[in-house]
Amino acid sequence: MEKLQYISQGFTREEQETNIRKVLDNGVQWIQVRWKNAPEKDFIRLCEISKKLCADYRTVCIINDHVYIAREIDADGVHLGLNDMSVETARHLLGEDKIIGGTANTFQDVLQRMVEPCDYIGLGPLRFTTTKEQLSPVLGFRGYQNIVQELKEKSMKIPKIFAIGGVVLNDIELLQQIGVYGVAVSGQITAQPSIITKFKTTLQ
Repeated sequence: MEKLQYISQGFTREEQETNIRKVLDNGVQWIQVRWKNAPEKDFIRLCEISKKLCADYRTVCIINDHVYIAREIDADGVHLGLNDMSVETARHLLGEDKIIGGTANTFQDVLQRMVEPCDYIGLGPLRFTTTKEQLSPVLGFRGYQNIVQELKEKSMKIPKIFAIGGVVLNDIELLQQIGVYGVAVSGQITAQPSIITKFKTTLQ
């Protein structure tokens, strides 16, 4: 599983598509299509375009929240928030071969995601970010450390955790030392697609 996930950003379909094309050109190999409060028709079209682009670049394409759209366009999977469709239902609809990721904010959330089970967990936010409305309580590095430590103390296998929420390149070294598997990034990569190479090198 790739260690760098790009979460798409943009206020219009054109902005979203432009940003997705830029990051693909710069070597991102996993895109999560995320566009909150979008007109349904525009969002479906964006997902269709993104799936085709990702297929051309041999890149993973997952859809945020919208399981039925993911199934319709044959995306590689979905990412589900804590209040979205259950992992079990999504798995039934999409099949065993699709990627299903799940959001978590607390240790209990992580346990829930491990039981369901998700293929990976998007744990966060690391810090305050303007790209998400209704932000969960900020974890900070200490929050990640506490959760990973508690899993170790209970002799539980550490799942594939992706840090999310305001993550920047300089965070990676410490996050990996803590035991985080990968990162999901939006803001810094959208603003500077050429930084993707440094992300990938640091995440080796």
